[in-house]
Amino acid sequence: GKRNRLSASVMYDSDESEGSDILVRKVSAKRRCILDDDESSKEQHPDKTGPTENVSTSKKQKVLEKLKELVKQSAARRSCRTENCEDSNSEEAIEEEPLHQLPLIPSEGSETDGDSLKDFVVEEDSDDDDIGNLEHVKSQNQPHQKQPNPSNISRCDHYVHFKRIVKAFLINAIDDTFLSSLYDGTRQKKYAQDMLLSLHYLDDRFIQPRLENLICRSRWKDRYKERVDCYPDVRISLKNTKNMSCQACELKRCCRFNVLLSGRLYNSKTMEVDDFMSNDKQVLKVGIVCANRTRVYHNLKHFKYKLYMDCSSVAGLDGVEDEPVKDTVERLLNHLEESGWIQKKYDGLEDYMEDADNFQEEK
Repeated sequence: GKRNRLSASVMYDSDESEGSDILVRKVSAKRRCILDDDESSKEQHPDKTGPTENVSTSKKQKVLEKLKELVKQSAARRSCRTENCEDSNSEEAIEEEPLHQLPLIPSEGSETDGDSLKDFVVEEDSDDDDIGNLEHVKSQNQPHQKQPNPSNISRCDHYVHFKRIVKAFLINAIDDTFLSSLYDGTRQKKYAQDMLLSLHYLDDRFIQPRLENLICRSRWKDRYKERVDCYPDVRISLKNTKNMSCQACELKRCCRFNVLLSGRLYNSKTMEVDDFMSNDKQVLKVGIVCANRTRVYHNLKHFKYKLYMDCSSVAGLDGVEDEPVKDTVERLLNHLEESGWIQKKYDGLEDYMEDADNFQEEK
């Protein structure tokens, strides 16, 4: 470790001093037995008239000779340390590694100076290689710690949100005021706030961004979008081909698909249905691109309502009576999870989201 610190400091000072007195004093202080007192005293009192060029060159040559001697002594001492205390040297070398990052500025001396300095730098580089090898061996010997997979964590979080939503829908299927009390802030308990958070998560993170992306990349007219938004049921069927204006984008297309929209209007938060014109139906003729986009968009837009209707059917088929709502919901929820029903619905949502993400931009 001391060897590394010395060599780095010698190079750094010699680069800045260009063979001045400061380098000689530093070398003698660090190595203790480099120069004799006479030479040191002479250098401490330079001639005020200024050294000639020959004297400067002579001093540089003396310095280079001392540096070469230092390299030889350092190599000898290093081999001695390696035999006696290999482990301690390795640790010290690693601790002193930042000193090797000091900038090495080339000296303005002659070519002989440059060659000698290169030899000295090679000595340092070899030490860096040794340190790198030691670190490589250590990294191989250390056990690999298993890191958590971010995608698995994300999937787990999403499923937890989804399960909470199923539970909220089961409660609302038994008590149809539950969802409305969540959104109006009546229920402030932690479990209710968690369910509200999950409902917002489904809307704001899963569904709405993809719906907006599908719309902004389409040529749909607002009137067609509003129709698809209002009707929770859709049936797309292949019919006779007809060259006409597509009733979705109003562009000339080869239209061969009928889009049948039906179902009752509902509140997307509380799931309350509106019986006004409950039997109303809309039939629209569209091209193949708009037909596919309608299917993908409608699946996501009305997924939450369809999930609620399925949860209502499960609760309605339960024959147990005179049981507290909390117990009934927990029992139904455990049954749905153990049977894989919740996972199946969640997988369906992921498929719908993937369809929306992969939908081609309309040409």
